[in-house]
Amino acid sequence: MPQGRENVASHRDAAARPSTASGRAARGPSVQFDMPDKYRSLDDDYGQAPLSQHKVPSQQAQAQAQTRRSRSSASGTHHRVPDSYMNVPESSAISPVHSNRNERSMYESDSLEEERPGHQTSMNHVRPHGSDEKKAGQADEVTVSRLATEVYTVSYLILFSIFGTLARLGLQALTYYPGAPVALSVLWPNFAGSLIMGFLAEDRMLFRCEWGAPEVGQPQAERQTAEESRPDPERAAVDLAAARKAHLATKKTIPLYIGLATGFCGSFTSFSSFIRDVFLALSNDLPLADTGSTTVPRDGGYSFMALLAVIITTVSLSLSGLFVGAHIAVALEPVTPSLPYVFVRKVVDRFAVFLAWGAWVGAIVLSAIPPDRSTNPGASEVWRGRATFALVFAPLGCLARFYVSLYLNGQLASFPLGTFAVNVGGTALLGMAWDLAHVPEGGVIGCQVLQGIEDGFCGCLTTVSTLVAELAALRRRHAYIYGGASVVAALACMVAIMGGLRWSDGFAGLVCLH
Repeated sequence: MPQGRENVASHRDAAARPSTASGRAARGPSVQFDMPDKYRSLDDDYGQAPLSQHKVPSQQAQAQAQTRRSRSSASGTHHRVPDSYMNVPESSAISPVHSNRNERSMYESDSLEEERPGHQTSMNHVRPHGSDEKKAGQADEVTVSRLATEVYTVSYLILFSIFGTLARLGLQALTYYPGAPVALSVLWPNFAGSLIMGFLAEDRMLFRCEWGAPEVGQPQAERQTAEESRPDPERAAVDLAAARKAHLATKKTIPLYIGLATGFCGSFTSFSSFIRDVFLALSNDLPLADTGSTTVPRDGGYSFMALLAVIITTVSLSLSGLFVGAHIAVALEPVTPSLPYVFVRKVVDRFAVFLAWGAWVGAIVLSAIPPDRSTNPGASEVWRGRATFALVFAPLGCLARFYVSLYLNGQLASFPLGTFAVNVGGTALLGMAWDLAHVPEGGVIGCQVLQGIEDGFCGCLTTVSTLVAELAALRRRHAYIYGGASVVAALACMVAIMGGLRWSDGFAGLVCLH
């Protein structure tokens, strides 16, 4: 093993301990979350900063990284998390952005393939920083049951899937207008969701209190001053890099972070709508913004160029958004506030349960009984069709994506099967809903339900933010294989499903207004 690799591995334990006396202050009762082992498979919450340099870790380094899946908070509280949370796509501890040579020691990380193999140690056996010996004045640990942990996580996913769907529909309304320079309905939501994903992956301040190691969240100027005063600045940089990596891996133990990354970003972006736009460009049916008109007839060569234009524009802008979000997180690090740990755990988590389920029930009630039906039936049908049916189906799609990722993403490290399955399956389902909505038969309510399935269930079941995060995290060859297979398989499904209607009877106009 190269000596540099040995140094990284040997100094990680030192980085895992608080370096100041404040980390040993008297603390209240310690709380643990009992999380399922399958949570390892979630790539949505991958705890690696986007500004990292990929490198191959030693087996010793992998084993030591595995032992840091649960982290303590500034109040002494820590979680027992499911090992399967490692498979959440947005929480995988991998970074999409390569650092410059001056930052290499601060932003070193493994690739997604290197993070998954060999992770057999249960996350429930991991102890937080400084837990080898009891802190002065610290009370006995209080373990939050696995059921309560699942309830918090699911509630955040429901809540943020609703917020993500509303954000996607709202941004579509703002950017998809007559004369828009880019006539792709979901391009800007995909860019914005990927940007937020990059920010969350790189940010080290929002959840600083979950860590308990003050140096991890120090502003950059203070860190540089502290490192310059040390006799061995190179070793300090290695220790800090290990601390950063462990801090980011801690995120997958936090239900709120899972809700933001998997719930909001995954629902804000939509892979199925992106592939639908690809097919409509190929078939020359892509509308000019919201005018409903299409371009003049063209030959196959132009259609192929239109297909490439949609794919290249969407993928490149989404990847750019991921990187820009990561750099924004670094730039705003000195002013980014930290969420109070006790307030989040004791107030926000519990309130989110009632808010999430209440919002979902409210969307169902508003879809069944629109408030303006008695005064303006026509307007109620339009109002209901634009959003409420989508909000009813959104949590179902988000939860399906979450659990499919849990069980499938850990099966093959170089090819995230869970994300691939939901993206391709959701695209096929959207194609079926599109066909059913564009046949002459059916009423207004049925058409609105189908629109809700497209925007809500399929929009939240499929995700671009996770896809681009995985593309940035995988090794280059695996990334091209995975990205190419995802687009080709989904487009093949769309050609078979939507193309069958388009090149036979043709698309009829929508019965409902959307």
